[in-house]
Amino acid sequence: MFNQFDFNVIERSWQYLFYTGMAFTLQLTLLAMTGGIVVGTLLAMARLSSFRALAAVCGAYVNLMRGIPLILVIFWFYFLVPYIGQWLTGSEQPIKVGAFASCLITFIMFEACYYCEIMRAGIQSISRGQVAAGYALGLNYWQCMGDVVLPQAFRNMAPLLLTQTIVLFQDVSLVYVLSMPDFLGAASKVAQRDGRLVEMYLFVAVVYFSMSYALSSLVKRLQGRIAIVR
Repeated sequence: MFNQFDFNVIERSWQYLFYTGMAFTLQLTLLAMTGGIVVGTLLAMARLSSFRALAAVCGAYVNLMRGIPLILVIFWFYFLVPYIGQWLTGSEQPIKVGAFASCLITFIMFEACYYCEIMRAGIQSISRGQVAAGYALGLNYWQCMGDVVLPQAFRNMAPLLLTQTIVLFQDVSLVYVLSMPDFLGAASKVAQRDGRLVEMYLFVAVVYFSMSYALSSLVKRLQGRIAIVR
């Protein structure tokens, strides 16, 4: 069965696949993870806010984003962000955002909704007694959140945050529909060029599985360490 396969295509193109494709995928993943956690934490705090209007708006946004396929959100942001920029700046023409910036905004705003729910659970897992003790010591709301609640919430939710990041790493492959040079997009170009679709897509599947499995194993080890600390 494998006699007709030409796995030399991998050897001929591995530098392009990893130095260009995988580098792009990891860059977008890390930037989207950082932005998503920051925005998600703010959304979580807003959802837990005593201001009902703010909590309702943020809750509606989170539920809307989580109920829409990511591929549709990618197209939305890619085509709508230039017009939103035009509306905000008052320009006569749509603002040129670029595919990378559009994809980054998409993943930050989409993944922030999932990070939001993770962080909301982490914040709610902290005993209210600790919050009351912080207020008793003279801390204001932001000091209490920054010094008491959020550090513990991040520690408790670290395995879930990293698990969601693994999902994000896999979801980044969807940017190939915009002809972005991610790992899957790079492999697709090589496959089309050399006519070796089966070999390249099989190789991509093995790489994604290997990296995701290794990261999942690290998350399990981290989860075990956190459980011991508790």
